[in-house]
Amino acid sequence: MEPYTWTLHEARAKLDAGDISAVELTASLLYRIEQVEPQVLAYNCVAPELVEAQAEAADHLIHDGKAGPLTGLGIALKDNMITQDLPTTCSARLLEGFVSPTDGTIAAKLKEAGSVVMGKTNMDEFAMGSSTENSATEATRNPWDLNRAPGGSSGGSAAAVAADLCLAALGSDTGGSIRQPASLCGVVGMKPTYGRVSRYGLVAFASSLDQIGPLTKDVEDAALLLNAVSGNDPLDSTSSKREAPDFMDGLKDGVAGMRIGVPKEYFIDGTDPAVLTAVQSAIQQMTKLGAEIVEISLPHTPYAVSTYYLIATAEASSNLARFDGVRYGNRVDNGGDLLAMYMATREAGFGPEVKRRIMLGTYALSAGYYDAYYKKAQQVRSLIAQDLTEAFEQVDVLLTPTSPTGAFKLGERTADPLKMYLSDIYTISANLAGVPAISQPCGLDGNGVPIGLQFIGRSFDEASVLKAAWAFENATDFHTARPAL
Repeated sequence: MEPYTWTLHEARAKLDAGDISAVELTASLLYRIEQVEPQVLAYNCVAPELVEAQAEAADHLIHDGKAGPLTGLGIALKDNMITQDLPTTCSARLLEGFVSPTDGTIAAKLKEAGSVVMGKTNMDEFAMGSSTENSATEATRNPWDLNRAPGGSSGGSAAAVAADLCLAALGSDTGGSIRQPASLCGVVGMKPTYGRVSRYGLVAFASSLDQIGPLTKDVEDAALLLNAVSGNDPLDSTSSKREAPDFMDGLKDGVAGMRIGVPKEYFIDGTDPAVLTAVQSAIQQMTKLGAEIVEISLPHTPYAVSTYYLIATAEASSNLARFDGVRYGNRVDNGGDLLAMYMATREAGFGPEVKRRIMLGTYALSAGYYDAYYKKAQQVRSLIAQDLTEAFEQVDVLLTPTSPTGAFKLGERTADPLKMYLSDIYTISANLAGVPAISQPCGLDGNGVPIGLQFIGRSFDEASVLKAAWAFENATDFHTARPAL
């Protein structure tokens, strides 16, 4: 087995035993990138010399007995997390070549832990999309079928993990942007509770929804990586002061006696029959493991997509106002006045999907429409959160599909934004309520591409979500399947 195929915990054991050095492990990953990246296009930026220097520093830490859980392990970052030694572009023309003067909290934590940052991964521009086709660079390919999309907006991170171009990656999830690509690429993707992980240094899309989380090859790796990035950050005013537990504690305790809710609103017409079959099989598997299955109702689920696309676009229109050609990124100076420069810069710098969302959000916030749209959406958001709160009075976690379909063909949905938006129908509610959720592989569809299973938990109870996911993973072998690249 090549080192680039290892999980984080397998690589940690090999490094600690002296079976391989961090330099050798990193060389294996760089070789894999050289061989496979031209097909997948998962990365926006890889700097081999910088990667090799980090690996050498990691070997010194290991030699001195100062290694931590992530020391020497190759991890990729989504290209909306600022780094002072690599460009941060958000896959946007407007930020092409931009290098931050500082690291964000997540990049700083990874470096402090001695991990090797392999590079920055491709994404939908400013994290707005569900296929990574909105990137201003190139569309990332799904490693399972290079003619299909990897999902989005963290499609580059998911594809990099699935194709063994890194040992693990970090993405951001605003409405499903970690879990949906994890589902389509056959890897594990987790959105923690809002506030569990610092957003300082994450380029904002929708500030009340965004959350950073891990994409990994198995559930144990998700727990390891979540341990490393969780915790309060005084630089982020929305960061929770609640102490983060060790997510490895109790991970493998099993689910005997656990009550698992199955919301009837998540099993509806329009979902691929192969997805429904795979998820029903997963329900049966959890029953065999000793869990009690309880049918529940989340009655406001049908309003989740429209609620999300009002709140997210409104916040995006506000957040993206900072990109004006003055303070960040590139400028288009057409010789006119200041307003003309603003308009020319934003016209040239933003892609069609970003413009669409800015216009939707600006309209929703405009005088005369605020109460009818944005305020109403926030009220419905409260109802959706209340549905989940009431559900967790009856059950420990929820079990649902992650995506209504497997990976779709590149170009298949780009002409129909509404159809693309519905890709996130099963993931959005967790963001609106701020609760943790995980996606993991549970089968293949008729096209031979992965199907994702989602567990959703109560606020700050990532431990139960991880425990349920690990139990399913341990009883099956779906997570061991890899694309033939």
